[in-house]
Amino acid sequence: MASYDLEEQDQLEELKAWWARWGGVIATALVIGALVVIGIQGWRWWTNKRAADASVLYSAVSEAARTNNSAKAKDAIAELTDRFAGTGYAPRAELLYAKMLYDAGDRKGASAQLAWVIDHATEDELKAIARYRLAAIQIDEKQYDAALATLDAKHPAAFDGLYADLRGDALAAAGRSADARSAYETALAKIDPKSQYRAYVQVKLDSVPGAAAADARSAAQAAGNAAAANAATALSNPQAAPSGTPAKP
Repeated sequence: MASYDLEEQDQLEELKAWWARWGGVIATALVIGALVVIGIQGWRWWTNKRAADASVLYSAVSEAARTNNSAKAKDAIAELTDRFAGTGYAPRAELLYAKMLYDAGDRKGASAQLAWVIDHATEDELKAIARYRLAAIQIDEKQYDAALATLDAKHPAAFDGLYADLRGDALAAAGRSADARSAYETALAKIDPKSQYRAYVQVKLDSVPGAAAADARSAAQAAGNAAAANAATALSNPQAAPSGTPAKP
């Protein structure tokens, strides 16, 4: 019994020595672990609350768009971009608001909202949508070079067909027929063969004069210019007879 007590005493002393050496480290690790858990839970709570608050504001913008209440939409947008710019709700609400402004004839205001999405959205798809709509407005404003620059930005492959089609619109409007045809052809190659949108692009491609037609127009114009020059020469020199016409005696 006495030997058992001594053995137990030795184990206790060893445990005390071990704790004296490692106890502080273990206690610190436990405290850090508890703080990490608390921090993660707190972050999740804060993130969820932000998302919920942003969702309420997005719903307000959506409702304002449905009822065409621009004042309500503007107030909700201001709070969203101020407090919740980093959430996915803010750029989506901006897209809705930009459409409201465009439909109301405020192209400048719509462009500003779309630019905000391009600068602040974290999702490439939202940036691509904003660039597409901004380029469409720039074409409306006859800012063809700006529209082409906007469409030159990197975008998801899923948008290749739409971007090429809009490039064709910008080039056709700028009078660059050959480039427009090339863009429309690219769009047709990128768009799903089963999509009904292809027919719309095909109509635009068919309406753009081809290279042969352009050459014919150029030749006709050159011939017309030459004829006009000959007529002008004849009028300025009545004694000069046209080629192949016998001179008067």
